[in-house]
Amino acid sequence: MTGYDSPMKTFFRCFLGASLLLLLAACATVTETGRRQLLLVSDSEVTPMAISEFEKLKQGTPISKDVKVNEMLQRVGKRIAAVATLPNAQWEFVLFDDAKTVNAFCLPGGKVGVYTGILPITKDETGLATVIGHEVAHATAKHGAERMSGALATQLGGQLFGMALKNQSAQTQNLFLGIYGVTSQVGWTLPHSREQESEADHIGLLYMARAGYDPRAAVDFWKRFAAFNQKSGGQQWEFLSTHPLDETRIKDIEKRMPAALAEYQKAVPASSR
Repeated sequence: MTGYDSPMKTFFRCFLGASLLLLLAACATVTETGRRQLLLVSDSEVTPMAISEFEKLKQGTPISKDVKVNEMLQRVGKRIAAVATLPNAQWEFVLFDDAKTVNAFCLPGGKVGVYTGILPITKDETGLATVIGHEVAHATAKHGAERMSGALATQLGGQLFGMALKNQSAQTQNLFLGIYGVTSQVGWTLPHSREQESEADHIGLLYMARAGYDPRAAVDFWKRFAAFNQKSGGQQWEFLSTHPLDETRIKDIEKRMPAALAEYQKAVPASSR
C-alpha cells in the first residue's frame, strides 16, 4: 500500500500546487469584467502569428464577392471596432465563402473572419453585430494569449509531475500522467474555455449596445443558434464542452440585459430607437 499511496499523494500535491501557481500568476485583469487572468505570453508574441495565419487562411479559402453582405460586414465591423479597446489593432473584416461552416472568429490583433454559413442565423445587421461583438470581445479580453498561457502552464505541470514520479514504475507513471491529463482537461481547460465564451457574450453585448445596436436582438440570435444546434444533433454535456449550453448562455445574456440596455440608451437617442 505504501508504494501506491506515494504517487497518489504526489499527484494531489502537484495538482494543488499547479492550481495555486495559476492563481498566484494571474497577472492581468479583463477591463470590462474585472476577471483576473493568467498571461504568460504578450500581444507582441501572439499577434504576428495570428496575422500570419489569417493571411494563409485568406489565400486558401474563397472570399465572398457578395457586395451587399460585404458592405454590411464592413459597416458592422467599423462600428464595433470603434467602441472596442484593443491597442495597436489592425482591424480587418473578411467574409469567407463557406456555406457549410457556421462560425466566425477574431484573432489577436483584430483579424475577424465570418463564414457565410452563419448568415442564415444572423439574418440581419443587428444579428451580425451580435456575432462580431462576441468575436471582437475574445480579442480585447486577450483570450487567445490566455489559452496559450494555460496550455503552457498545464504542460509545465505535467513535466513537474513526471519528474516527481521518476522513481515509480513505467506503469504507475503512465497511470498518473493519464489521470493528470484528464483532470487538467475536465477540471481546468474546458471550464476555462466556457468561462471565456461567457465573458465574450458579456463584453460583446456591451459592445453592440455602445455601437448603437439593440442588445435585445442578441437573445433572438442565440435562440436561432440554439435551434440550429438542436437540428444538428444537440450539444453534449456541458462539463465536456468548450462552450456553455445554449440555454445557459441565453439565461446569462438575459441577466446582463439591463446593463447593456443602459449602454444602448446612452448611445442612441430615444427618438431614434
